[in-house]
Amino acid sequence: MWPWIMMALLVAWAGMGAWQRYKPLPEGLGRTFPERPAVDVSFLADETWYTPSGERRARRQIFDEVMAMIGQAKRLVVLDIFLFNDFAGGADGQDFRPLSAEITDALVDQKKRYPVLNAVVITDPLNTLYGGHELAHLARLREAGVTVVVTDITRLRASNPLWSGAWHLGPRWLGNHSDGGWLPNALGPGKVTLRSYMALLNFNANHRKTLIVDRGDGWAGLITSANPHDASSLHGNVALRFEGAAALDLLASERPVAGWSGVSLPGPRSSTGPEPTVEEGSVEGASVERGSVEESRVQVLTEGAIREALLAAIQASGSGDRLDVAVFYLSHREVIEALVAAQRRGVALRVLLDPNRDAFGLQKGGIPNRPVAHELHAAGVPMRWCATQGEQCHSKLLLRRPAAAGGEGEMILGSANFTRRNLDDLNLETSVRLVGPADTPALQDASAFFERRWQSTPQRVTSEPFAAHDDASTWQRLRYRIMEATGLSTF
Repeated sequence: MWPWIMMALLVAWAGMGAWQRYKPLPEGLGRTFPERPAVDVSFLADETWYTPSGERRARRQIFDEVMAMIGQAKRLVVLDIFLFNDFAGGADGQDFRPLSAEITDALVDQKKRYPVLNAVVITDPLNTLYGGHELAHLARLREAGVTVVVTDITRLRASNPLWSGAWHLGPRWLGNHSDGGWLPNALGPGKVTLRSYMALLNFNANHRKTLIVDRGDGWAGLITSANPHDASSLHGNVALRFEGAAALDLLASERPVAGWSGVSLPGPRSSTGPEPTVEEGSVEGASVERGSVEESRVQVLTEGAIREALLAAIQASGSGDRLDVAVFYLSHREVIEALVAAQRRGVALRVLLDPNRDAFGLQKGGIPNRPVAHELHAAGVPMRWCATQGEQCHSKLLLRRPAAAGGEGEMILGSANFTRRNLDDLNLETSVRLVGPADTPALQDASAFFERRWQSTPQRVTSEPFAAHDDASTWQRLRYRIMEATGLSTF
């Protein structure tokens, strides 16, 4: 009987893996929201550079703005964040900003100030080691009346189907708890269970980084690549803040994720037309801010819709147009092929990448960026590396500017790396697209940010030439292709 039993188990494993990889997406994911009039749009960045002596300098904007937005909210705060903890991995002892505590304090204080405030924090189960670790700051939020939602990521498609097929058949149903852990926590202090690591191997996540708040009679939103994670506080990141109808689209994008845990988000609901409408479930006394209609437009994108927008922006670039990319991970084959094609048709393309050598005190092997950079460099694409000393160049930014006077520029930024996991409906992701005249202030600010990182000087070291990390071996290139295709990777 054993051969038949083994055959049945293998068939069940393969069948479950295939189902988890290709099952229908939950309703409300992978959305392209309408283009909305850009109201009070601003580009924000966290930047790091080095002096000639190697001393680190930094300029931080993103979480100062996040806390300012929370600090003026009276009716609603919805924060959806991937990493929200003080775990430092192997990087303990560094001078990190205590972002997780600062955000927790801001939410608790605002809830005390305005008891009627509806405050909701949505986060990824990685923060609790998939149920194997308790976090004091999440408990504190709950005690203060803040609704904490740990995302049910089992609803997502399998990023690593070779493992997820087996996990969904057995280990998933064992549950998990924070008592009795006996394995070291690779992310921080304490012990965790084997079940935590078994869940981790699925390699999928709620990777979003968004904020929605009421602002006076209107609404404001922020989409970023940054996490309120202490050990990430030195990273370089980007964000876009905006108000008006697009903020309600952002709120609408969070409703399905909260709903998986039985949490109904209050507030106005966006419409599919050019302006939002107030429907049942609105916060009492709230109104929708129409804002002034400007030439520039803002568009919220989630999951696979981000991929389509990136490809469309690259393919829309013509000879002489400027196309700049600054991203933590670049590995998606369609995006890479589109960039090579753009280079061949005369687009003025520049790609700035993280060298993929540091991860919270641990050394990485340069995958996927170094093999990809080797490929792009061979195709004639100008390449540079962010100058880093332990931190990460964590932005996810594409910026297109027209060669012709009077043409429209375009920017896409947010949580999504340019990888299969981030762009092919496997993770939860949110990015934002800004389109408008080339002199739109937010587009100009983003352009200036890229120039500062690209144009390194002896007095302000921000990046390194391609040759500084041109060490991708044939084995690395092969490993990257296998890892990208199978999902057996963390990128």
